[in-house]
Amino acid sequence: MTEDHAEVVVYWRPGCPYCMKLRMRMRLAKLPRTEVNIWRDPEAAAFVRSVADGNETVPTVTVGGKVMVNPSMRQVREAVRAQAPRAGA
Repeated sequence: MTEDHAEVVVYWRPGCPYCMKLRMRMRLAKLPRTEVNIWRDPEAAAFVRSVADGNETVPTVTVGGKVMVNPSMRQVREAVRAQAPRAGA
């Protein structure tokens, strides 16, 4: 899936304040990532539902295979350090 192109993938949707906050923090931290709008990518939306008890809970972030639903920036940084150190945190 999308993870082939980046070690950090952020699944989001327009209008989600939690997504906006996390994406802004990731931008400010200059954390390399791929951002996927689940409203434009049905496969991504299905993936999010598969890891979020059938819900489209966003942001959902994958880091080197680890999946986090609605993580904090701190959790993302810790996952990057542990799972994808080349991405930098």
